[in-house]
Amino acid sequence: MELNNVVLVDGVRSGFARGARGSLVATRLDDAAATVLRALLDRNPKVSPWMIEDIGLGNVMGSPEIMNIGANNVARLAGLPAEVCSFDSNRQCGSSMETLHRVAQSIMVGATECGIALGIERMGRSLGGNMVPATKNRVNDFNRKRVEQNEIQRNMAPDHDKYFSVPFPDFILDSSPVVGMTQTAQNVAEVYGLTREEMDEYSAESHRRVIAAVEKGVYKDEIIPLEVELPVFDDQGAWVEGEHGKNVVFDRDECVRPGTNVEGLGQLKPIAGLVSYGNQEVRITAGNSCPTNDGISVALLMSEKKALQLGLAPLARIVGMGVGGVKPQVMGLGPVPATHKAMKHAGITSDQIDRVEFNEAFAAQVIPSCRELGIPLDRVNVNGGSIAIGHPLGATGARLVSTVSHELRRSGKRYGLATQCIGAGMGISTIVEAL
Repeated sequence: MELNNVVLVDGVRSGFARGARGSLVATRLDDAAATVLRALLDRNPKVSPWMIEDIGLGNVMGSPEIMNIGANNVARLAGLPAEVCSFDSNRQCGSSMETLHRVAQSIMVGATECGIALGIERMGRSLGGNMVPATKNRVNDFNRKRVEQNEIQRNMAPDHDKYFSVPFPDFILDSSPVVGMTQTAQNVAEVYGLTREEMDEYSAESHRRVIAAVEKGVYKDEIIPLEVELPVFDDQGAWVEGEHGKNVVFDRDECVRPGTNVEGLGQLKPIAGLVSYGNQEVRITAGNSCPTNDGISVALLMSEKKALQLGLAPLARIVGMGVGGVKPQVMGLGPVPATHKAMKHAGITSDQIDRVEFNEAFAAQVIPSCRELGIPLDRVNVNGGSIAIGHPLGATGARLVSTVSHELRRSGKRYGLATQCIGAGMGISTIVEAL
């Protein structure tokens, strides 16, 4: 069966707000996502809402307004016809990129011609921690099984040498696979011998690049302004739901910090609770990690044949997709096998990749992953990354694909890679070709 070419017609997002005390805390994200989706369609008037056959939503932590097929809620609020189908997807941090893959795959095999990939995340107040006791007990049982399984499979990594140039030390592999993401960053930093200064330098550069990009208006094509009511917080920083703040236009990324430098980042203390299994310095801080955020991303996908019939000028063609797994203790290296698979799918090698949007969950995982892939850092996040922009979990993946596609058009380059690590030891990657 001959597969259809799939194109990214356009991709947009909201500004990414702080998760805990940000501008979107009091805003219903289903309403806001509908506004962003509607704006995407309004600026592509040749695409009738009736052409959209499926809409998927990537989300991780849950939120009341997007429960029970949140994609359907957003579609209805945006005024899409009732006949538009919908689904939700959760592959942790890779959720909206996974959603984009599912929509693209449907178009490739001819099951659909046009679809939407959504990403929505609220990290300031979510359902993620509201487990009933029975569920918590079940999770504890599951975690014990994972530890037992890790003891059995610790040395079972047949393709390790295929993807990685260094061995993973026993002191890392013997640690529990049930581990927080910040601990995995510390583990990766130890495996690759990264210094605190090296990671802080990378993080400061991320802020510098975003600030320079904003001054040049780089993100104006991506960010859809939202009219929101600012939240009101009490003295303890908790949102006061019954009180109303002023109405403002929200159109920026709130976690970008002008003036960020290595000296300032060097004053930050390591994140509490982290340990070094190799008896080294703990070197992961809030400054060399991504923040928590609320945000929305939307991507419009279509068969290339249909796009040409409509006279559209798509941003890019989807040419490669891949997911890959690693040991959960070194979760941040997941982009390495995922990108190798995507490059094989695309039929290209890393030296052909001109631009990369690499989700900066931690500086500790971006630097070694790019080394392993043979991708110079001067091609990576040329307009800054998630350490400055923010990482609203389920909304990040579609944002990365859209951002790298916009950048290819601006720069006149050909191939772009969007990639991210995923909790529990995974990675996901998308390769696009400029049109």
